[in-house]
Amino acid sequence: MKSGHLFESTATEPSAPGAPLAERMRPRTFDELVGQHELLAPGQPLRGAIERDALQSIILWGPPGTGKTTIARLIATITRARFIAFSAVLSGIKDIRAVMAEAEASRRELGRRTILFVDEIHRFNKAQQDAFLPRVEAGDIVLIGATTENPSFEVNAALLSRSKVFVLRPLTPEETSTILRRALDDPERGLGAATTADDDALEAIAHHANGDARVALNLLELAATLASRPVPDAADADDAADGDGRDERPDGSGRIDRALLARAIQRRTLLYDKSGEEHFNLISALHKSLRNSDPDAGVYWLARMVEAGEEPLYIARRLVRFASEDVGNADPNALTVAVAAKEAVHFLGMPEGNTALAQAVTYLATAPKSNAVYAAYNQAAADAHEQAAEPVPLHLRNAPTRLMKAQGYGRGYAYAHDDPDGVTGMDCLPPTLAGRRYYRPTMRGYEKEVARRLDAWRALRRAKGRTGPARTEEP
Repeated sequence: MKSGHLFESTATEPSAPGAPLAERMRPRTFDELVGQHELLAPGQPLRGAIERDALQSIILWGPPGTGKTTIARLIATITRARFIAFSAVLSGIKDIRAVMAEAEASRRELGRRTILFVDEIHRFNKAQQDAFLPRVEAGDIVLIGATTENPSFEVNAALLSRSKVFVLRPLTPEETSTILRRALDDPERGLGAATTADDDALEAIAHHANGDARVALNLLELAATLASRPVPDAADADDAADGDGRDERPDGSGRIDRALLARAIQRRTLLYDKSGEEHFNLISALHKSLRNSDPDAGVYWLARMVEAGEEPLYIARRLVRFASEDVGNADPNALTVAVAAKEAVHFLGMPEGNTALAQAVTYLATAPKSNAVYAAYNQAAADAHEQAAEPVPLHLRNAPTRLMKAQGYGRGYAYAHDDPDGVTGMDCLPPTLAGRRYYRPTMRGYEKEVARRLDAWRALRRAKGRTGPARTEEP
């Protein structure tokens, strides 16, 4: 299938002359790959499965420029399976069905499996994603999906349950700097000796890229172009200084410094960034404005993002996270409002969905705040990782079989509904964690009432000890 095909050649073949620097510098082997060591370092399960050609269906989830397509290309060079790649942007249900039929035939006639890489799989609708299921279940294809969106929201549950999700993180500034230096030093694929760069300029590019290698390399290439421009004549110097659009350096030396980089960033912003601000700076400003209960600032930063063309569902997901992380049980309705706004944006689209986002922003900004739920989970997660994984106490286990009852499952269970107070003296944590408190409600909003209830229930449990009606299993 050629329609929508992402790449016809293998990853080891040289890029076409004139290809962008980011494409020329794409890693050809795992040893050239920078970042994602926790997934792809020697000995890690994902790399081992790729090198053994024993890969199962996976979803690669991460921000742009973190290596999703590169990993797919590396798999294409290593696997002995039939490898097909296409983009969800360009392909439809007809293309999918054709590939599925070919995969089934290849498996049946040749005993050869098919690895199918789908870039931007979140752009496929439910019917398109469902088309993969029969062949994934039959073992005819191994699906590799790449997405910048949360698979929990954008990938069908049935398909997600049959795939392993690997999360790719943004590159660190140090990793991005390593990629930039390679591009400067590589005489074959990079910029070669004609261009040099100050260390602080490379560091600035790395920070500006926000973990996106493609952004970093594109900016480096633009800066190198400006640095190599010929020196303008004297008659044009004043015009250039007056901002008539000339980009020539005063010396044409081929050196990238902070002064030239500032001009390169300005040019890139005019061409590609509708808002004039960086994506993460804007979302940070929105989040912190809401946390500080400032609805005016919240609406302003929201408008800056929406009018710049930011993905509205990205904003909606961040609002859902904020509702549980920063409002929590101080106003339990906040999560309902945020999820409703996300659904409204998904249903209405833009620009009609902008008021749903604004409603959620103003509600969250004016709600009482508490991070007690967030702190409780973090502390519990730390114990789950650091403490011994004790078995579930027998009295908390159900006993659906006679053998399990004989083993003591459910023995000593105190049924709270049979207690006049609705609370028994039964311990529900493992013995080594008995008495541990994770959730500590604040005295703000609804959590003030929650705190009052918890204090009363804890007093009752202390008074009752381990007394109370017992059952062998919960009805």
